Amino acid sequence: MKSPSSTAFVRPSAFERMLNGAFGAMVGAGFGLSHNRLLQVRGRVSGRLYSAPVNVLELGGKLYLVCPRGRAQWVQNVLASGKLVLKKGRSQSFAATPVSDGRKAEILRQYLDRFSTTVRRFFPVPPGSPAEAFTPYLDRYPVFELTRV
Repeated sequence: MKSPSSTAFVRPSAFERMLNGAFGAMVGAGFGLSHNRLLQVRGRVSGRLYSAPVNVLELGGKLYLVCPRGRAQWVQNVLASGKLVLKKGRSQSFAATPVSDGRKAEILRQYLDRFSTTVRRFFPVPPGSPAEAFTPYLDRYPVFELTRV
């Protein structure tokens, strides 16, 4: 796979979009692992509600959201609004604050180690790598700290 730039987005295939839709519906209904959620965010231009299944990382009592595919549309919508909803049976609203590059390396390390089964292919370093190994790639991965509202 070609290395993405800081503004790149690894577009899902048609098959992946179909799977994401089915998995997202299951997670939204309350099924899935403890870290699975259905992210819902309003489109920054259309105002439509968009959804995507995500893995929520809990670290040190804080919640984080990482987009391993890069600057997906949901990332741009969250950046525009600063808020999102996570659903798993019931919905919870969150403020989403972008994490600075100075804090990202350890979060990305933990994210990859914890969710490597589903996200490994999006990272140029293997699971188990030290946080410093992520430093050259920090601009590729949007990371948000979530605060319940």
